Amino acid sequence: MKNLRLEALLIAVGLFLLGWMIKSGIGEFKDRERIVSVKGLAEMEVPADKVTWPLMYKVVGNDPSQLYENIRDKNNAIISFLIGHGISTEEISVGAPDIVDLQAERYSANPPAYRYNATSVVTVSSRQVDRVRELVFEQTTLLKQGIAITGGDYRYSIAYEFTGLNGIKPQMIEEATQNARAAAEKFARDSGSRLGKIRNASQGQFSISDRDSNTPPILKAYGW
Repeated sequence: MKNLRLEALLIAVGLFLLGWMIKSGIGEFKDRERIVSVKGLAEMEVPADKVTWPLMYKVVGNDPSQLYENIRDKNNAIISFLIGHGISTEEISVGAPDIVDLQAERYSANPPAYRYNATSVVTVSSRQVDRVRELVFEQTTLLKQGIAITGGDYRYSIAYEFTGLNGIKPQMIEEATQNARAAAEKFARDSGSRLGKIRNASQGQFSISDRDSNTPPILKAYGW
């Protein structure tokens, strides 16, 4: 009889524990359903700290040797202009000219006035953003030496960069987290719920783009 009572007691305790575990599991499962995912956006305006300025010009001619000398002289004139205005040689690079033989064009209806059309690019990569911006407006002085810097080609557009993203990330992450929390609290109030602790968080992505087309040295950093 004692063994039967003991077995019955053990069965009762086991059923109680099983019921408690099932109840806890259901409660935990319901709690998992009460999750809202939000994203917080952080924005910050930053000044460009690096600029890349390609100075592109074209040269035409019929004699390859004269074309070479013309390109060499113009490149030297551009480099002298840049160095004379505070740009170091380490910030200047000269690319190989891109030469097109117009007479080799099979689909040319009329013979060209010049056989060769060469494109040459001298590139400035500098952290002297303000100095380079001044030179962009002063480049017209090169016209006096017969050098016309050509614009309008997206491949040779001046580009501004911000390289200090890692330095502003902590501040932007903090702002994004606060904004995400505020959005979650608003959602909880509207739904008649109570907001608990953050269960999961991820850094998200960061990007930098031009603030607008009129002030290119001012960039905008986004994080979410």
